[in-house]
Amino acid sequence: MISRSLALALPFLGKTVAVTMDRPMGSKHPSGKFEFEVNYGYVAGAKAQDGDELDAYFLGIAVPVLAAAGRCIAVVHRIDDDDDQLVVVPEGVQLTNSEIMDAIHFQEQYFNSTIVRG
Repeated sequence: MISRSLALALPFLGKTVAVTMDRPMGSKHPSGKFEFEVNYGYVAGAKAQDGDELDAYFLGIAVPVLAAAGRCIAVVHRIDDDDDQLVVVPEGVQLTNSEIMDAIHFQEQYFNSTIVRG
């Protein structure tokens, strides 16, 4: 049985989505525990299981942005937290699972996460 969060995220795999960054690269997490090393935001209008918009990491660029469109290449499935995250990249960018996990370790270190692909 898959989690509700994963069931909501999986249909985005392979699709082009627009991501609004509420935490651009270099911004501080509200808890103050860490700084966002990548652009992080949400897909407007796509509801997650918690009622908020579906969260997304936007990888493959090295500058802060407020919004970007790209292809969803993976889902970060949080085994111990029903709040999965999309992994979105600009067209043409390819990342291995290891490259994804290295890029998002700053936040995912607090969860038991795995990468799910289509």
